[in-house]
Order: sequence, then C-alpha cells, then structure tokens
Amino acid sequence: MAEGTARELRIDVEVVAPLVGVADRARVLADAGADGILAFEDVHDPFFPLLLVAVAGVGLDLYPSCAVAFPRSPTHLAQVAWELQAVSGGRFALGVAPQVRPHVERRFSATWGRPVDHMAEFIGATRAVFDCWQQRTRLSYSGEYYDLSLMTPAFAPEPLEVGPPPIWLGALGPRMTALAGRVADGQVVHGFHTQPYLRHHLLPTLNDALTGAGRRREDFTVAINVIVGAGVDDAERGAAREAVRRMLGFYGSTPAYRVSLEVAGWGAVQGRLNELSKQGRWRDLAGEVTDEMLDAIAIVGSPEAVAAELRARYGDVADRVGVYTPADAPDRSAEIVRAFRSP
Repeated sequence: MAEGTARELRIDVEVVAPLVGVADRARVLADAGADGILAFEDVHDPFFPLLLVAVAGVGLDLYPSCAVAFPRSPTHLAQVAWELQAVSGGRFALGVAPQVRPHVERRFSATWGRPVDHMAEFIGATRAVFDCWQQRTRLSYSGEYYDLSLMTPAFAPEPLEVGPPPIWLGALGPRMTALAGRVADGQVVHGFHTQPYLRHHLLPTLNDALTGAGRRREDFTVAINVIVGAGVDDAERGAAREAVRRMLGFYGSTPAYRVSLEVAGWGAVQGRLNELSKQGRWRDLAGEVTDEMLDAIAIVGSPEAVAAELRARYGDVADRVGVYTPADAPDRSAEIVRAFRSP
C-alpha cells in the first residue's frame, strides 16, 4: 500500500520456545490476538516449529522469516511448503532469503554465485514445481543454476484446494528489493533497518519495481520485522534494552546491513563492528551501539508503548509487522499483542 493508505496492520510474533513448547506458546499468542507466527532459521530449522503449530490447529498464519534458499533444492523446499500449506489450510507463506556469502559457503558448504540472479532462478524454479503439481503441467525449468525436467506421477502430490503458497523474499538491499517487486508475492524486511532508509530508499525501490513489472501494490505483501524489547518495570526495560543492544551489535557487523546505517550517517560504525567480529570480539560489539542508534532501529519500552510505536512507524507502509525479542530479554510478546489489539 502507498503511504497514507489505511488498512489493517497485522501482527506476527516469532516463536522462541523450545520445540516441545511451541504449540502452547502459539496458543497463548493466538488468544492474545496475534495474526501469525514466524520462525527464524537459527538454532532450529524454521519449518519444524511451524509444522508443530499447524498440526496443533492453532489457526495462525505461518511463515519462515526466512529459510536460507541456496543450500536447498527448489524441489525440496517446494515439497516442505506444499505440506505446510496443506496442513495449515492455506495459511502458510514460503519466506526465503539468500543469507550472506560466508554463511552460505562456510556454514552450509553451498555455492554462492550472483545472488540476485540466483534468487530469481530459485523463485522461478520453485514456481515451476508448484505449477507442475497444481496444474499437472510438465516440469520444465532451465537456467544457469537450476535444471528441472523430471517429475513422475509417483512423486507429484495432489493439487491443493487452497492453492500453492505465496513466496515472500527476504530483502533489505536495493537489488534484492527490486527483485522482490518483480518476481515475488511479498517481501520480508529485516529488522535491522532505520526509518529513513525504509521510507526513502527501500519502499520507493520496491514500488518502482512493482510498477515496472505491471503489478499492483495491493496484490503484494510487505512484512516488516521489528526488533523489540518490552518490560513492565524499569528493571525489565533496562534488561531488554541491553539485550537489544547486543543483538544490534551482532546484526550490525554484517556488511549487507550497512546500507541502512549509511543513510543515517552511521556507516563507519558498521565498519568497526565488522572488524570486531573478524577479531572474534563478539562481546565488544554492543559497546559500539549508541542509544541513538538503538532507538532508531529497535523499539524498547512498556508493552503499551511498544504497541503504539509499532503502529506509528509502520501503520501506513506495512501489511504485517513481525515482532521478535532477543532470547536474553524479558519475553512480553503476549502483552505487546494485547496492547496492539486494544482500542
């Protein structure tokens, strides 16, 4: 939607409980008024918690935010997405992202090529598999990175009454954002962003790409992740603030996120954070994150203040906000959701 356009803003929450408690946590969030659940690819595969919530029948929207694409085959990921779309009754969206080169090559031992071109093919190849299964067309996709031409009936699932899931692309930089506008069904914006970058760079780039592709903004989902910390008293809010500071220091060390800091004049900070990470000085990262930076990127306060600021920052530009809290911060997600739902 364009800035100034009024529509319902949905709120999603990351599931951070151990897998054995994910369904119970989802029920609490659903009772509080949450619209959806998102899952990161971190210590857990992002699809396991979503499957547990779907099987429990909690009735929330579900999406990974985001699954790392390049180490996976499009066919493999299509199969996982197909199952989750079926089990959830059509409430699943496939969130995928490229990650960054060191993780793709050294954590997953996968190939890093030209990431924008690679991701364009990944989405195209996944859609080709979806079409083969849903429309019973012959599987045929050929590109530089993927070549798919075999799908025997024994390996083709039945078409879905609810249709294939949408594909949302995780993107923060301009080229990946433009790709999302051209070929994806939605974009998941990383939580490490500033308002000037979001409003004056990312969203205009997205809107130009949508227009250039002859697409309508209302047919595209903008899901913006937001780093939050909440507390019901000064002690909790102080603990939340320092946990958020540590998270921002970690994220800020990644060169791919420099674009957002540069717009606010903090590009040099990213360079220092990156150098500290290369030296293995992870505990020193938080010291580079000033209060001004923290308040520009994240939202910290009482649950009511966090909820109000979510609407103020994103109510006119996003379709969904996905809130997540550092693991070492007080978890007040349900209270935030209740305040978000209050008139």
